[in-house]
Amino acid sequence: MKFGVEFVPYLNLGTMVALAKEVEQLGFQQIWVCDHYHNRYVHSVLAQLALETRRVQLGPGVTNPYLAHPAVTAAAVATLNEMSKGRALLGMSSGDPFFLETVGIEQTKPLTSVREAVFIIRKLFAGEKVDFEGECFTCRGARLRFKPLNRIPIYVGGRRRKMLRLAGEVADGALINASHPVDIEDSVKSIKEGLRQRVSHINDFDFVAYMAVSVDNDERRARDAARGVVAFVASSAPEDSLSHRAISAEDVEEVRRYLRRGELAKAREAVTDEMLDEFSVCGKADNLVDRVLELEKIGVTRVVIGSPIGPDPLKSLKLVAEKLLDQG
Repeated sequence: MKFGVEFVPYLNLGTMVALAKEVEQLGFQQIWVCDHYHNRYVHSVLAQLALETRRVQLGPGVTNPYLAHPAVTAAAVATLNEMSKGRALLGMSSGDPFFLETVGIEQTKPLTSVREAVFIIRKLFAGEKVDFEGECFTCRGARLRFKPLNRIPIYVGGRRRKMLRLAGEVADGALINASHPVDIEDSVKSIKEGLRQRVSHINDFDFVAYMAVSVDNDERRARDAARGVVAFVASSAPEDSLSHRAISAEDVEEVRRYLRRGELAKAREAVTDEMLDEFSVCGKADNLVDRVLELEKIGVTRVVIGSPIGPDPLKSLKLVAEKLLDQG
Protein backbone atom coordinates (compact mmCIF):
# COMPACT_ATOMS: atom_id res chain seq x y z
CA MET A 1 0.00 0.00 0.00
CA LYS A 2 1.20 3.49 -0.89
CA PHE A 3 0.10 6.78 0.65
CA GLY A 4 -0.52 10.37 -0.31
CA VAL A 5 -1.82 13.51 1.37
CA GLU A 6 -4.32 16.14 0.23
CA PHE A 7 -3.79 19.84 0.91
CA VAL A 8 -6.72 22.26 0.76
CA PRO A 9 -5.20 25.70 0.14
CA TYR A 10 -7.32 27.67 2.54
CA LEU A 11 -4.14 27.21 4.61
CA ASN A 12 -1.58 29.94 4.07
CA LEU A 13 1.32 29.21 1.76
CA GLY A 14 3.95 29.11 4.50
CA THR A 15 1.96 26.52 6.43
CA MET A 16 1.59 24.34 3.33
CA VAL A 17 5.30 24.56 2.56
CA ALA A 18 6.15 23.46 6.11
CA LEU A 19 3.61 20.63 5.89
CA ALA A 20 4.94 19.53 2.49
CA LYS A 21 8.47 19.24 3.84
CA GLU A 22 7.20 17.12 6.73
CA VAL A 23 5.08 14.98 4.39
CA GLU A 24 8.15 14.25 2.30
CA GLN A 25 10.33 13.53 5.33
CA LEU A 26 7.70 11.22 6.85
CA GLY A 27 7.69 9.11 3.68
CA PHE A 28 4.41 9.88 1.93
CA GLN A 29 4.78 9.57 -1.84
CA GLN A 30 2.24 12.09 -3.15
CA ILE A 31 0.77 15.51 -2.37
CA TRP A 32 -2.50 16.46 -4.06
CA VAL A 33 -3.72 20.07 -3.91
CA CYS A 34 -7.44 20.58 -4.44
CA ASP A 35 -8.65 23.16 -6.93
CA HIS A 36 -11.46 25.53 -5.91
CA TYR A 37 -11.42 29.13 -7.11
CA HIS A 38 -12.10 30.54 -3.61
CA ASN A 39 -8.87 29.08 -2.18
CA ARG A 40 -5.30 29.96 -3.10
CA TYR A 41 -4.68 29.22 -6.78
CA VAL A 42 -3.78 25.59 -7.20
CA HIS A 43 -0.97 25.99 -9.75
CA SER A 44 0.76 28.76 -7.81
CA VAL A 45 0.66 26.59 -4.67
CA LEU A 46 2.01 23.56 -6.55
CA ALA A 47 4.85 25.61 -8.04
CA GLN A 48 5.94 26.76 -4.58
CA LEU A 49 5.73 23.24 -3.18
CA ALA A 50 7.77 21.93 -6.11
CA LEU A 51 10.57 24.35 -5.30
CA GLU A 52 10.55 23.42 -1.60
CA THR A 53 10.54 19.60 -1.97
CA ARG A 54 12.76 17.04 -3.67
CA ARG A 55 11.09 13.63 -3.90
CA VAL A 56 7.34 13.76 -3.37
CA GLN A 57 5.04 13.76 -6.42
CA LEU A 58 2.71 16.75 -6.81
CA GLY A 59 -0.45 17.58 -8.69
CA PRO A 60 -3.89 19.15 -8.72
CA GLY A 61 -6.33 16.78 -7.08
CA VAL A 62 -8.58 17.42 -8.76
CA THR A 63 -8.96 20.16 -11.36
CA ASN A 64 -11.84 20.45 -13.82
CA PRO A 65 -12.17 21.30 -17.52
CA TYR A 66 -14.77 24.06 -17.05
CA LEU A 67 -12.71 26.84 -15.50
CA ALA A 68 -9.71 26.36 -17.81
CA HIS A 69 -9.40 24.85 -21.29
CA PRO A 70 -7.55 21.49 -21.24
CA ALA A 71 -4.69 23.05 -23.23
CA VAL A 72 -4.12 25.58 -20.44
CA THR A 73 -4.14 22.80 -17.84
CA ALA A 74 -1.68 20.81 -19.95
CA ALA A 75 0.72 23.77 -20.06
CA ALA A 76 0.40 24.37 -16.31
CA VAL A 77 1.09 20.75 -15.35
CA ALA A 78 3.89 20.37 -17.88
CA THR A 79 5.51 23.47 -16.36
CA LEU A 80 5.08 21.97 -12.88
CA ASN A 81 6.78 18.83 -14.16
CA GLU A 82 9.77 20.88 -15.31
CA MET A 83 9.97 22.81 -12.02
CA SER A 84 9.79 19.60 -9.98
CA LYS A 85 12.20 17.67 -12.22
CA GLY A 86 9.67 15.08 -13.29
CA ARG A 87 7.39 14.77 -10.25
CA ALA A 88 4.13 16.14 -11.65
CA LEU A 89 0.76 14.41 -11.50
CA LEU A 90 -2.62 15.45 -12.89
CA GLY A 91 -5.97 14.71 -11.29
CA MET A 92 -8.97 15.56 -13.47
CA SER A 93 -12.72 15.36 -12.90
CA SER A 94 -15.87 17.33 -13.59
CA GLY A 95 -15.71 19.63 -10.56
CA ASP A 96 -18.21 20.44 -7.86
CA PRO A 97 -21.47 21.71 -9.41
CA PHE A 98 -22.19 23.77 -6.29
CA PHE A 99 -19.02 25.84 -6.69
CA LEU A 100 -19.29 26.05 -10.48
CA GLU A 101 -22.80 27.48 -10.12
CA THR A 102 -21.48 30.29 -7.92
CA VAL A 103 -19.51 31.64 -10.90
CA GLY A 104 -22.28 31.04 -13.41
CA ILE A 105 -20.93 27.84 -14.95
CA GLU A 106 -23.24 24.91 -15.62
CA GLN A 107 -21.69 21.46 -15.35
CA THR A 108 -22.84 20.22 -18.76
CA LYS A 109 -21.85 16.82 -20.20
CA PRO A 110 -19.41 16.00 -17.36
CA LEU A 111 -18.34 12.60 -18.74
CA THR A 112 -17.75 13.92 -22.24
CA SER A 113 -15.92 16.97 -20.91
CA VAL A 114 -13.50 14.85 -18.86
CA ARG A 115 -13.00 12.28 -21.64
CA GLU A 116 -12.18 14.98 -24.18
CA ALA A 117 -9.95 16.85 -21.71
CA VAL A 118 -7.87 13.76 -20.97
CA PHE A 119 -7.55 13.02 -24.71
CA ILE A 120 -6.35 16.56 -25.51
CA ILE A 121 -3.96 16.76 -22.57
CA ARG A 122 -2.34 13.39 -23.37
CA LYS A 123 -1.71 14.50 -26.95
CA LEU A 124 -0.19 17.78 -25.81
CA PHE A 125 1.98 16.06 -23.19
CA ALA A 126 3.27 13.80 -25.99
CA GLY A 127 4.37 16.82 -28.01
CA GLU A 128 1.74 16.32 -30.70
CA LYS A 129 -0.20 18.92 -32.64
CA VAL A 130 -3.88 18.55 -31.79
CA ASP A 131 -6.68 19.03 -34.31
CA PHE A 132 -9.88 18.09 -32.53
CA GLU A 133 -13.56 18.91 -32.86
CA GLY A 134 -15.39 17.49 -29.87
CA GLU A 135 -18.75 18.05 -28.26
CA CYS A 136 -17.20 20.22 -25.55
CA PHE A 137 -13.75 21.31 -26.75
CA THR A 138 -12.04 22.33 -29.95
CA CYS A 139 -8.36 22.41 -30.84
CA ARG A 140 -7.14 23.74 -34.19
CA GLY A 141 -3.47 23.03 -34.47
CA ALA A 142 -2.93 23.35 -30.72
CA ARG A 143 0.54 22.45 -29.49
CA LEU A 144 2.87 23.02 -26.56
CA ARG A 145 6.20 24.57 -27.51
CA PHE A 146 7.97 22.32 -25.01
CA LYS A 147 7.58 18.65 -24.19
CA PRO A 148 7.74 16.98 -20.75
CA LEU A 149 10.85 14.82 -20.42
CA ASN A 150 8.88 12.01 -18.75
CA ARG A 151 5.34 10.64 -18.90
CA ILE A 152 3.01 12.52 -16.55
CA PRO A 153 0.42 10.22 -14.91
CA ILE A 154 -3.20 11.29 -15.32
CA TYR A 155 -5.79 10.30 -12.72
CA VAL A 156 -9.54 10.70 -13.05
CA GLY A 157 -11.42 11.40 -9.84
CA GLY A 158 -15.02 10.67 -8.98
CA ARG A 159 -17.61 8.94 -6.87
CA ARG A 160 -20.25 8.07 -9.46
CA ARG A 161 -20.13 4.83 -11.42
CA LYS A 162 -19.92 6.29 -14.93
CA MET A 163 -17.04 8.60 -14.04
CA LEU A 164 -15.18 5.75 -12.38
CA ARG A 165 -15.73 3.53 -15.42
CA LEU A 166 -14.26 6.35 -17.50
CA ALA A 167 -11.23 6.41 -15.20
CA GLY A 168 -10.66 2.75 -15.95
CA GLU A 169 -10.96 3.39 -19.68
CA VAL A 170 -8.65 6.39 -20.10
CA ALA A 171 -6.54 7.12 -17.00
CA ASP A 172 -3.46 5.83 -15.20
CA GLY A 173 -5.33 5.78 -11.91
CA ALA A 174 -8.62 6.64 -10.24
CA LEU A 175 -9.08 8.96 -7.27
CA ILE A 176 -12.09 7.39 -5.56
CA ASN A 177 -13.84 10.15 -3.63
CA ALA A 178 -15.16 7.93 -0.85
CA SER A 179 -14.26 6.70 2.62
CA HIS A 180 -16.58 3.77 3.35
CA PRO A 181 -15.57 0.24 2.27
CA VAL A 182 -18.98 -0.44 0.67
CA ASP A 183 -18.65 2.62 -1.58
CA ILE A 184 -15.02 1.90 -2.38
CA GLU A 185 -15.68 -1.74 -3.24
CA ASP A 186 -18.45 -0.66 -5.63
CA SER A 187 -16.08 1.94 -7.09
CA VAL A 188 -13.34 -0.63 -7.71
CA LYS A 189 -15.86 -2.79 -9.59
CA SER A 190 -16.85 0.15 -11.79
CA ILE A 191 -13.21 0.99 -12.52
CA LYS A 192 -12.53 -2.61 -13.52
CA GLU A 193 -15.47 -2.47 -15.94
CA GLY A 194 -13.74 0.48 -17.57
CA LEU A 195 -10.38 -1.29 -17.61
CA ARG A 196 -11.94 -4.11 -19.62
CA GLN A 197 -13.05 -1.57 -22.23
CA ARG A 198 -9.75 0.22 -22.75
CA VAL A 199 -7.89 -0.06 -26.03
CA SER A 200 -4.40 -0.32 -24.54
CA HIS A 201 -3.74 -2.69 -21.63
CA ILE A 202 -2.36 -1.29 -18.35
CA ASN A 203 -0.72 -3.42 -15.65
CA ASP A 204 -0.12 -0.87 -12.91
CA PHE A 205 -3.41 1.01 -12.64
CA ASP A 206 -3.54 2.92 -9.37
CA PHE A 207 -6.73 2.36 -7.34
CA VAL A 208 -6.71 5.30 -4.93
CA ALA A 209 -9.05 5.74 -1.96
CA TYR A 210 -9.14 9.53 -1.62
CA MET A 211 -10.68 9.70 1.84
CA ALA A 212 -11.86 12.39 4.21
CA VAL A 213 -9.69 11.70 7.28
CA SER A 214 -9.43 13.26 10.70
CA VAL A 215 -7.00 11.69 13.17
CA ASP A 216 -6.30 12.69 16.76
CA ASN A 217 -5.70 10.91 20.04
CA ASP A 218 -8.82 12.70 21.26
CA GLU A 219 -11.58 11.02 19.25
CA ARG A 220 -14.09 13.76 19.97
CA ARG A 221 -11.76 16.46 18.64
CA ALA A 222 -11.09 14.35 15.54
CA ARG A 223 -14.79 13.94 14.81
CA ASP A 224 -15.52 17.61 15.32
CA ALA A 225 -12.74 18.60 12.92
CA ALA A 226 -14.29 16.43 10.18
CA ARG A 227 -17.70 18.11 10.25
CA GLY A 228 -16.96 20.84 7.69
CA VAL A 229 -15.62 18.46 5.06
CA VAL A 230 -18.35 15.90 5.67
CA ALA A 231 -20.99 18.60 5.17
CA PHE A 232 -19.81 19.06 1.58
CA VAL A 233 -19.36 15.31 0.98
CA ALA A 234 -22.84 14.49 2.25
CA SER A 235 -24.47 17.35 0.33
CA SER A 236 -23.19 16.02 -3.00
CA ALA A 237 -23.63 12.29 -2.28
CA PRO A 238 -25.22 10.33 -5.17
CA GLU A 239 -28.75 9.15 -4.45
CA ASP A 240 -27.75 5.48 -4.87
CA SER A 241 -25.04 6.07 -2.26
CA LEU A 242 -27.62 7.31 0.24
CA SER A 243 -30.18 4.58 -0.43
CA HIS A 244 -28.41 1.87 1.59
CA ARG A 245 -27.57 4.10 4.55
CA ALA A 246 -29.25 5.05 7.81
CA ILE A 247 -29.08 8.71 6.78
CA SER A 248 -32.36 10.48 6.14
CA ALA A 249 -32.88 12.53 3.02
CA GLU A 250 -34.24 15.30 5.24
CA ASP A 251 -30.97 15.50 7.20
CA VAL A 252 -28.94 15.73 4.00
CA GLU A 253 -31.26 18.38 2.57
CA GLU A 254 -30.84 20.43 5.74
CA VAL A 255 -27.07 20.43 5.25
CA ARG A 256 -27.52 21.40 1.58
CA ARG A 257 -29.86 24.24 2.49
CA TYR A 258 -27.30 25.79 4.86
CA LEU A 259 -24.50 25.41 2.31
CA ARG A 260 -26.55 27.11 -0.41
CA ARG A 261 -27.04 30.07 1.95
CA GLY A 262 -23.34 30.15 2.80
CA GLU A 263 -24.08 29.34 6.44
CA LEU A 264 -21.12 27.00 6.93
CA ALA A 265 -21.24 26.95 10.73
CA LYS A 266 -24.86 25.78 10.67
CA ALA A 267 -24.05 23.20 8.00
CA ARG A 268 -21.35 21.78 10.27
CA GLU A 269 -23.79 21.59 13.16
CA ALA A 270 -26.33 19.79 10.96
CA VAL A 271 -23.88 16.97 10.18
CA THR A 272 -25.02 13.86 12.03
CA ASP A 273 -22.92 11.12 13.62
CA GLU A 274 -24.12 8.78 10.88
CA MET A 275 -22.77 11.13 8.22
CA LEU A 276 -19.39 11.26 9.97
CA ASP A 277 -19.23 7.46 10.13
CA GLU A 278 -20.27 6.97 6.50
CA PHE A 279 -18.38 9.77 4.77
CA SER A 280 -15.10 9.99 6.68
CA VAL A 281 -12.59 8.05 8.73
CA CYS A 282 -12.16 9.89 12.00
CA GLY A 283 -10.88 9.11 15.45
CA LYS A 284 -7.63 7.57 16.64
CA ALA A 285 -4.96 6.44 14.18
CA ASP A 286 -5.85 2.80 14.85
CA ASN A 287 -9.25 3.46 13.24
CA LEU A 288 -7.47 4.48 10.06
CA VAL A 289 -5.16 1.44 10.21
CA ASP A 290 -8.19 -0.86 10.39
CA ARG A 291 -9.77 0.89 7.40
CA VAL A 292 -6.58 0.67 5.33
CA LEU A 293 -6.27 -3.07 5.98
CA GLU A 294 -9.88 -3.51 4.88
CA LEU A 295 -9.34 -1.52 1.70
CA GLU A 296 -6.22 -3.45 0.80
CA LYS A 297 -8.34 -6.61 0.61
CA ILE A 298 -10.72 -4.83 -1.77
CA GLY A 299 -7.89 -4.00 -4.17
CA VAL A 300 -7.01 -0.42 -3.25
CA THR A 301 -3.35 0.30 -4.05
CA ARG A 302 -3.03 3.75 -2.49
CA VAL A 303 -4.75 5.79 0.23
CA VAL A 304 -4.78 9.58 0.20
CA ILE A 305 -5.15 11.17 3.63
CA GLY A 306 -7.67 13.81 2.66
CA SER A 307 -8.92 16.95 4.34
CA PRO A 308 -9.16 17.85 7.14
CA ILE A 309 -6.37 15.37 8.16
CA GLY A 310 -7.07 16.30 11.80
CA PRO A 311 -7.50 19.22 14.19
CA ASP A 312 -3.70 19.66 14.06
CA PRO A 313 -2.66 18.43 10.57
CA LEU A 314 1.05 18.07 11.32
CA LYS A 315 0.46 16.14 14.53
CA SER A 316 -2.11 13.99 12.75
CA LEU A 317 0.24 13.17 9.87
CA LYS A 318 2.91 12.10 12.35
CA LEU A 319 0.39 9.79 14.05
CA VAL A 320 -0.60 8.34 10.68
CA ALA A 321 3.00 7.87 9.56
CA GLU A 322 3.93 6.14 12.80
CA LYS A 323 1.11 3.63 12.37
CA LEU A 324 1.05 3.11 8.61
CA LEU A 325 4.30 3.99 6.91
CA ASP A 326 6.33 1.79 9.27
CA GLN A 327 4.15 -1.10 8.14
CA GLY A 328 5.30 -0.59 4.58
